[in-house]
Amino acid sequence: MALRNTQLQKTSSCFNLLLKHLEANSNSLEVMQDSASVQSVWKSFLHHVTTSSSRPCPLALPWRFGSQLRGLQTTCSSQGSAASMTATLPWALRGIRGGFGQVFRFKSTATLPMGEAAAAGATVRLVEQTSKALSEGLPAGARRQLMWWLGGSAAWVYSMVVLGGVTRLTRSGLSMTDWKFTGEQRPQTEEEWEAEFAKYKESPEFKKVHSRMKLDEFKFIYWMEYAHRMWGRLLGVGFVVPGAYFLARRYITGAMAKRLGLLFFMGGTQGLVGWWMVRSGLQEPEHEWQTPRVSPYRLAAHLVSAFTIYATLAWTTLDLAHPKPLLAGLSQEAAAVARRVRGVALPFGALVAVTATSGAFVAGLDAGRAYNTFPLMAGRWIPAEYWSHALPGLRNFFENTAAVQWDHRVLATLTATSALGLWAWARGMPLPPQARHALDLVAAITSVQFALGIWTLLDYVPVHLGSLHQANALNLFTAVLFLLHTLRPAHAGPLTRASARFGAPLAATLVASVGYAVTAQQ
Repeated sequence: MALRNTQLQKTSSCFNLLLKHLEANSNSLEVMQDSASVQSVWKSFLHHVTTSSSRPCPLALPWRFGSQLRGLQTTCSSQGSAASMTATLPWALRGIRGGFGQVFRFKSTATLPMGEAAAAGATVRLVEQTSKALSEGLPAGARRQLMWWLGGSAAWVYSMVVLGGVTRLTRSGLSMTDWKFTGEQRPQTEEEWEAEFAKYKESPEFKKVHSRMKLDEFKFIYWMEYAHRMWGRLLGVGFVVPGAYFLARRYITGAMAKRLGLLFFMGGTQGLVGWWMVRSGLQEPEHEWQTPRVSPYRLAAHLVSAFTIYATLAWTTLDLAHPKPLLAGLSQEAAAVARRVRGVALPFGALVAVTATSGAFVAGLDAGRAYNTFPLMAGRWIPAEYWSHALPGLRNFFENTAAVQWDHRVLATLTATSALGLWAWARGMPLPPQARHALDLVAAITSVQFALGIWTLLDYVPVHLGSLHQANALNLFTAVLFLLHTLRPAHAGPLTRASARFGAPLAATLVASVGYAVTAQQ
């Protein structure tokens, strides 16, 4: 009831704003000679409402108000004289102010040119589309609370990715040889520590890599893995408890509920995927000479899943911070330019994602500790070991150290040059200020990431540089998301509408399939 009252108050405020706007232009109404002048007053009001920095006008929230608005605009734009306009508008406004349930019906005496009619229709569709955002009908305070909650969750996932990288680089990930969904009890006595250490001594990693490890050294790697697991479980609590509070306060809309449900499902499955990855490192390697490590395929799946969760949280946070697309306030020419930039930014974003995924295979194979020169590899542009006949077919691209590192170098170089090319091409275009800032961020972070990758390679992947390189990859991913969000089209296309309708069910089905496959192998 309180939410409905808030919506009615905001709707009434918008109607009063329309009255004030018309009163301020009353002199103009008296001297209007053609329909173009009438249209300019109405379009000026719509532009003021739809580009305001405050929350969008809720005129179109109830469908009957939307029909009234369309009828009023039709009248304003189709009457051929100022006399008919001044006679119709007061009647319409009195009806709007006097009874919200009245249905307005106007008869058009003239038609607009096709271009004018399309522009007018697009304006109304924009108001309707804005009302369908994730925060539909929510007060500004509620939207801000949701934004901070999900933004904090995204930052938490970011820290999880960084901590996971440190755990991997310190070779701590295989220190815990079992996993429980509800959590493991940490050792508290010396006898319990000895029992845990005895379990680890049975693992292939201890026998081939850490055979001289002492109990104190084992405690360090155990605490690293334990902290990573518990930090993830705390993230689940930090997501669910505030979510239950917001649900009780009725801050979560239907569209938001679907997205949050998917995020919760993905988060739970992420723990299963993590253990599925760890189990692969607790098995004997395929060959005697191989170092025990987790499967690069499973590590890549774990990292891609984490990036997907982070991207969904970050995008939803941006949706709450900017519910109306920035392109909605641009002219047709500027919007067309922004669409061109978006058409180039989308494949660039895909390239960044592919490069990050290839980095996961570099990490899974410890490929960064080989060929520690740049730009040549073993004195050649393409190493002689790039194609190994010991590996069948396509497995060379994912399991051959030389091929994996060379591919990552090429992808990273292509990403860096593409980022700088995109920045140089688009920086002079009439884009929204936020989009220009995002372009600057993408170019700067990509340059830093490329230099950091070379430095990490030449220095034989120390823990601090390797962790920083992985964290900055997520920084670049965030900047690309920000750029794409600032270039959101004002109107959803067929693909976007299909994604909104079927994306969540398909993603949930995929996540459930992964969870079932992982559980079946336990």
